[in-house]
Amino acid sequence: MKTKLLLLITLLSVTLYGQDVEKTTFSLNEAVAYGMENAYEIDYANKDVEIAEQRVRETTAIGLPQVNGAVDYQNYLKQPVSLLPAAAFDPYNQIRDLDDYYQVTPVPGNPVPGAPEGFIPINFGTKQNISASVILNQLIFDGSYLIGLKGVKVYLKQGENAKSKTEFIVKQTITNAYTYVLLVEENLSILEKNKTVLESNLNQTLKLVENGFSEEQDAQQLQLTLSAIINEINSTNRVKASAYKLLNLGLGLDINTPITLTETLESLLVSNLNLGLTSQDFDITNHIDYQIANTNKESSELLMRFEKSKYLPSLNGFVNVGTAANNDQFQFFNNDQKWFASSVLGVNLSVPIFSSFSRDAKTQQAKIDLLKAETQLTETEQRLTVELQDARNDYQFAVESYNISKDNMALAESIEGKENTKFFEGVSTSFDLSNAQNQLYSRQREYLESILYLINSRVTLENALNIK
Repeated sequence: MKTKLLLLITLLSVTLYGQDVEKTTFSLNEAVAYGMENAYEIDYANKDVEIAEQRVRETTAIGLPQVNGAVDYQNYLKQPVSLLPAAAFDPYNQIRDLDDYYQVTPVPGNPVPGAPEGFIPINFGTKQNISASVILNQLIFDGSYLIGLKGVKVYLKQGENAKSKTEFIVKQTITNAYTYVLLVEENLSILEKNKTVLESNLNQTLKLVENGFSEEQDAQQLQLTLSAIINEINSTNRVKASAYKLLNLGLGLDINTPITLTETLESLLVSNLNLGLTSQDFDITNHIDYQIANTNKESSELLMRFEKSKYLPSLNGFVNVGTAANNDQFQFFNNDQKWFASSVLGVNLSVPIFSSFSRDAKTQQAKIDLLKAETQLTETEQRLTVELQDARNDYQFAVESYNISKDNMALAESIEGKENTKFFEGVSTSFDLSNAQNQLYSRQREYLESILYLINSRVTLENALNIK
């Protein structure tokens, strides 16, 4: 029984652990999809949208009932004293009525002849007081609130647009980083092949030198070329480590996480060779940059309306319900303590009259900002049109450059092979072979660069066409 229980726990642990393990094997599409869920920039964009949603809730709540409670307790350590004229009390009953008062001629220092002089100190109220109240406030009308409510919805739309823009950037970043890793790997493979060929050539040349069939400088020339290749391999290995870290960063993975890429440079090339993109239809109003500029224009329009709404009056209603108790001792919760209820219902009307032209200045600023936003929308439309044409041209040129670079590399390989044969047949010098090898290495680098340029220009064209 214990064995079965232990086996069950082990299987459960393995299952749960397997669910938490991060994905580490990616095709390009899988890498982009993973980045759309886990990239740091996507996380920031999602949080910005969530903040905008809460801002909508916050602004909406301003126009809904607001309820607040208050409890006020006072304990006079020393009660304030008020002074009342002693004559007001008439303790000797010398003034019978008002007629007597007005018939008597006042004298300085004693306003009423026969009445007591000076003032009497008196404490009003009790030493301790407590009150509790509940206040309900309701906005009835406020033009700026109605405009502000529309404004936060545009603010939310701006956050969503920014997220869409971020998705395009993340896709481009991951695609470029993924391609760069494959490019570095392919470059290492080519360099290793070149190294193998050079080592074989050097060994054969050393044997020829030993037997007197070749000069020592031929071996030295090959040694120089081999050393350069080895140095480039070491440098590329360091670049490879950085390239993987950069890709992990774009994916939202820990930079030290080992990952495996299932694509090859050749398969990536095949999927990116599509000249049909250069003639694909394009609706500029669907482009994210156009939508961002258009949303900014809507925001500026609402800002102008918001400033104009400040000329309108605002109306608020309120209800205040409370109760209070007074006592010289803290005995407010005794059964015989009397509480006195109160309530009030009212409205408050606020009418803007004169602001020393402050409102007018803000309205004019908003109008200028709207004109600026309209100009930016026009500029964005023009810029996107130009960028699309440039992207189409670049992509077409990239395809042509790739085909030329591929053919040139094949020619360079053929020339290097012939020079290699001629060198060992003794009809060519080591300098001729070295020149052919360097030409081959240069064409190989150009070939790899053309692949990177092709894939990058493809992503740029897709962004220009607003293709996700």
